[in-house]
Amino acid sequence: MRSSLRNPYIYTLFVVPTLGLYALFFIYPMLTSVGYGFTDWNGLQDTNFIGFANFERAFADSSFWNAVRNNMIFILFSVCVQVPLIVFFAILISQVRRFQGFYKTTVFVPSILSTAVIGILWGFMYDPEVGIINQFLGLLGVETIYWLADTRWALLAVLMTNAWQWMGFYIVLVLAAILSLPKEINEAASIDGASGFQQAWHITVPLIKPIISVIVMLSIAGAMRVVDIVLVMTNGGPIGATDVMASYMVNRAIRYGDYGYGTALSIMIFAIALLLTALYQLTFGKMRERVEF
Repeated sequence: MRSSLRNPYIYTLFVVPTLGLYALFFIYPMLTSVGYGFTDWNGLQDTNFIGFANFERAFADSSFWNAVRNNMIFILFSVCVQVPLIVFFAILISQVRRFQGFYKTTVFVPSILSTAVIGILWGFMYDPEVGIINQFLGLLGVETIYWLADTRWALLAVLMTNAWQWMGFYIVLVLAAILSLPKEINEAASIDGASGFQQAWHITVPLIKPIISVIVMLSIAGAMRVVDIVLVMTNGGPIGATDVMASYMVNRAIRYGDYGYGTALSIMIFAIALLLTALYQLTFGKMRERVEF
C-alpha cells in the first residue's frame, strides 16, 4: 500500500479522468464558442467565417455599450450604496441583545429564494395601481410612478430588487466577522468614553477591513454577471433601459437567433470582466490588510 502511494502513476490514474471531463465539458465548449464568435452562425444553418466582423459590429453597437454602462451602474450601486448599508446593518444587528438569531434569519431569507420568485414578488410591489410602494408614496402625495415601464425608474427598481435579494447574505458574513472580534476592545473604548458611533467607525470598521474588501470584490463580480433578475422583471426593457451585457447577449443569441454575434459579445464580456478584475487587484486588492489581535 505504501509503495503504491509513492508511485506517481497511481496519482496520474486518478487525475487523468478528471482532466478529461474538465476538457470535455469546459475547455472544448469554450474553444468552440470562441470559434463561433468569428462566424455568422444563426443556430440552424452552416457557419461562414467572417473574421472580426462581429467584433467590429459590437464596437459600433450603441445598444451593447448602453448595456455596458448599465453594468457599470450596477457596480457603482453595489460598491457605493450596497456595501455601506451591509456594514451598517451588520453593526446594528451585532448590537442587538435579544432575538439576534431572528434578525439574522430574516435578512438571510431573500438570499435563498429563487430569483424568479423575487422578480414576480417585486413586480407586484411595483405595480402602478395596486403595488404597495405606490400606495405608500401616494400617502405622501407622490404621483403614480410606473416603476418598470418608465425609463427613468426601471433601472433603479431592478437595482433595489437585486440589492434586497443579496444584502442579507453579505450581512451575515460581516456579522460573523464582527462577532469574532474580542469584546475587550470595545469594552475598553467604552470605559474611555467612546460613543457607539466612535467605536463602530474607529474600531469595528478598521478591524473588519479584510472581509469588507472581499465583499467589495464579490459585489463587483455579482454586478458583472447579473442577468436573471433583469430577464425576469423587464427582459432589458423598456427600450433597453435595464439591459445589461449578459441579458443583451442572451437576447441577441437566443431571441433573435444571432448566435455568432452573441458569442462574440460573450468574448467581449469575458475581456471586460478580466480587465476590471485586474484593475481591482492592482488598486484596491493591494489594500487588503491582515488584522491581528
